[in-house]
Amino acid sequence: MRRLAAPLALLLASTACTTMETAPPMANPASDRMVSPILTRPDAVDSATYAKPQIARVTHVALDLALDFDAKRVSGTAELDVLAQPGAKEIVLDSNGLEIARVTDGAGRELQYQIGETIAEGGKGAPLTIALDGAQKLRIEYRASADADALQWLSPEQTKGGVHPFLFSQGQAILNRTWIPTQDSPGIRQTWEARITAPKPLDVVMSGVRQGEPEDLGDGRRAFKFVMDKPVPPYLIAIAAGDIDFKAIGPRTGVWAEPATLDRAWKEVGDTEDMVVAAEQLYGDYRWGRYDMIVLPPSFPYGGMENPVMTFLTPTFIAGDRSNNGLVAHELAHSWSGNLVTNAVWEDSWLNEGVTSYFENRIVEAVYGKKRAEQEAALSFAAIEETLAEVGMDAPGSALHHEPGADELGSAITYDKGHFFMRTLERTIGRERFDAWLRQWFDNHAFQPATSELIYEDMLANLVTSPAEAQALKLREWIFEPGLPSNVVRPDPAAFAEVDAAVSAYTADGSIPAAYSGWSAAEQMRFLDNIPKIRSAEQLAALDSALGLSDAGNNEILFLWLELGLMNRYEPAVPKVEEFLAEVGRAKFVRPLFQVLWDEGEWGQPIARRIYAKTRDSYHAVTRAGVERIVRSR
Repeated sequence: MRRLAAPLALLLASTACTTMETAPPMANPASDRMVSPILTRPDAVDSATYAKPQIARVTHVALDLALDFDAKRVSGTAELDVLAQPGAKEIVLDSNGLEIARVTDGAGRELQYQIGETIAEGGKGAPLTIALDGAQKLRIEYRASADADALQWLSPEQTKGGVHPFLFSQGQAILNRTWIPTQDSPGIRQTWEARITAPKPLDVVMSGVRQGEPEDLGDGRRAFKFVMDKPVPPYLIAIAAGDIDFKAIGPRTGVWAEPATLDRAWKEVGDTEDMVVAAEQLYGDYRWGRYDMIVLPPSFPYGGMENPVMTFLTPTFIAGDRSNNGLVAHELAHSWSGNLVTNAVWEDSWLNEGVTSYFENRIVEAVYGKKRAEQEAALSFAAIEETLAEVGMDAPGSALHHEPGADELGSAITYDKGHFFMRTLERTIGRERFDAWLRQWFDNHAFQPATSELIYEDMLANLVTSPAEAQALKLREWIFEPGLPSNVVRPDPAAFAEVDAAVSAYTADGSIPAAYSGWSAAEQMRFLDNIPKIRSAEQLAALDSALGLSDAGNNEILFLWLELGLMNRYEPAVPKVEEFLAEVGRAKFVRPLFQVLWDEGEWGQPIARRIYAKTRDSYHAVTRAGVERIVRSR
């Protein structure tokens, strides 16, 4: 049935208030589409957008775009539904490199527009200001730049099949403004639809539900249609196109990949339907319909990206034994923490990643057992300790919430400290009570943005039983202060007892554990990450010979081995490093290896420059930017 329209003051207001309006998404007064309310509080002001959503905001995006693989261009139109305060004269969008040809209203009337000064630093781009003149719908004719940072165009040679080109997008955090003219802020949720044309025989997938079969246009091209009828943050609009096939896993799950990769990918993610069931049993219904995945070419810069109904995955997680499937559990968990309830500003990204990392571990426990979950949690905690040992417990960037412009300390804080905050609460107050709170958090804030202050207020209202308990749990210290609170519940030391004993033995006398080949991937990683970092060439050769590290089928283990080799200027590792960096574009692996090479001065820097000259064009802009901060730092 049609929902009652929310008052404009509720949907658009930006004046400060002490609590959030908790109304669920409602209908746009100008349409039947769902509109998510914006947060009306000072901690929800997004410094990374030019938009002024309290005056006029985008509620729906309709794309009609053509993919040109020769020119590496996306071009066409974007129609935007606008919800504005009475008398609003203009709307401000985000743009970065977009070439605007024309802007009209719903009746075809020309509207004036202006592209402001570009701020290159941080990728903020330029404001696109459009005179509304009463318009509730805008039609923007445009094309994206050939070097749009969100898009990576791959030549046939850069794909597994080697015959057809490939395209994929990566929009988080603020890259989608390089190919879509909208208000590119996580707090301004929008429904969307798209019609995409591409040359045969390429298939197109998006982070929306495909509508029917592709339409043959008779000119060597086909048109694909998609709909996302739930309001999402715009960074979750995603596209991939290439020679890809599909294979079902369960009634609502399946995987896409290049034909040469599909069977391996399908076997690796075969537990996905079980994961969805486990996640629903924990925290409520999966609300997005299907949960499909696409395994992309290896230049994809992340392990995974939680795009709704179409998670994007790196092929580097494929190990043949499902040992890296925590990645799948993580991206699935984002369907609740991140996609359903989203950080309103990027300074609160732990609300996405930290809560998701905890949820991931619970899914792993349900599907793979408690021992594996405890081991993976212990690896996570080790990352926190290593980072804090390096930067100090009082480093401002080690707070979960950080101020705009503050230095961030990466995944060890956003992911791992957030994980252990949730884990500490669960272990301290009890799983049953904690789970009931987290489920209501997802239910009561579904399809809405959130902030650190908001979740803190929710904890006070719905989790803790008294101010004294809130103080004992150190809620504010966990969220807003640096370091690691003293009440942290540490992982079970028994999780890696055998491995830690083997590390001690190797450290003492160089004895290499005979049981290594029978260990889990987590145990093997624990061993490699904890043995002494200073090794002679003879010691490294003995490790490689005994454990087969150079031929490891798990890229997480191979990476640790290559990193160890480079730290010790181990020449036999260099050819494998060159091969690895030429094949893999995942930033998690690429950036640290270049960093180690660079830190090795006159030995490593020439190697880094030589490799990067060959591999630069194969990397996504996200990975490339990280590497260039290293190799151009001196």
